[in-house]
Amino acid sequence: MEIAVVGGGAAGFFAAINMAEKNPANRVYIFEKTGKTLQKVKISGGGRCNVTNACFSPSALIKNYPRGGKELAPLFRRFQPRDAIQWFEKRGVRLKTEPDNRVFPVTDSSQTIVDCLVAGAHRAGVAVRLHSEPASLEPAGEKWKIVFKNGGPQLFDAVVMAPGASKSVWNILESLGHRIVPPVPSLFTFNISDGRLKDLQGISFPHVKCRIAGAKLEAEGPALITHWGLSGPAILKLSAFGARELAGKDYRFDLSINFSPGLNFESARAELELLRRRHPQKFVRNIPPFGLPARYWQNLLAYCGFREDLQWREAGNKQFNKLAEETVNATFHASGKSAFKEEFVTCGGVDLAEVNMQTMESRLFPRLFFAGEVLNIDAVTGGFNFQAAWTTAWVAAQAV
Repeated sequence: MEIAVVGGGAAGFFAAINMAEKNPANRVYIFEKTGKTLQKVKISGGGRCNVTNACFSPSALIKNYPRGGKELAPLFRRFQPRDAIQWFEKRGVRLKTEPDNRVFPVTDSSQTIVDCLVAGAHRAGVAVRLHSEPASLEPAGEKWKIVFKNGGPQLFDAVVMAPGASKSVWNILESLGHRIVPPVPSLFTFNISDGRLKDLQGISFPHVKCRIAGAKLEAEGPALITHWGLSGPAILKLSAFGARELAGKDYRFDLSINFSPGLNFESARAELELLRRRHPQKFVRNIPPFGLPARYWQNLLAYCGFREDLQWREAGNKQFNKLAEETVNATFHASGKSAFKEEFVTCGGVDLAEVNMQTMESRLFPRLFFAGEVLNIDAVTGGFNFQAAWTTAWVAAQAV
């Protein structure tokens, strides 16, 4: 068989290698529109490549997918993170699991994963064609005809579409009759200009609970102050699960944060009263409560208009009420978004209703398969997006 894989990223390479290894008689080609392959793999995880997540229960795993989780469940029973880990380790890549379950190469270098995939493709006889972008795709009898922008038409027995979030490929698929769920960004940070956060980039909160006002969107986990506002796992989870709703709000919304999720207003107020009795003559600014970072606490006091030399015994009931409220229900206004590092994840793509999820084959056209981010599948941060790429590519490869 002559097989075309459109896209030289994680899903494309994984599908190509598995198809070529499964049946050495297959002639497999990867067509990449740019001059380099696996660029997203190279920059992922801050250059370390978060290969997958050590979540080995399919029912728990799918909870990390705002879109596509239900459809992925049976696929994860066939190829899940444990299988991905074994696949890479079998090919000489030593992996490690960090305390938060993220899995990285022990080298802490994404180049290790890039080298593994490139070498695997070479050993399996996969041909890689750079600067090869499809201009059109159409059935040609029992085959598929791809016309490339920089070359003539070529015929293939099967085509695996794995171009990532590619507008041009989505346009081609839409012209064939496939429905494309309109793409919007997922996994982004919130732009917030607020005195409480001023000059505190890099300060983190180990555990917060946050929610979007006027929406059924909540998340818990660490949060991080950035140059532009707020990021961290809790914020990124909100951005992923609220991707379409927040796009509808033009990324302008109010964010409420409880910086100490074990407390409510009354219990926070009681703890402040206890500090007043214990440290009556000490400065309020020097004793941050609730595990709050000292610099954030000092910014908060200034934001609330408290004197720098205010002693605990001088703090009044209104001041304590304000601090308790700021601890368990602080409100920030977001006025936009920023990309999460260089990792671009998209909500949207090929409608899963038009894909046979047992084979990743189009329900509209035989011998046309899909893998990776071209589909309407996306996940929170932590290695889950790569796992969707490995799994859908592996399933497509077995079917081809």
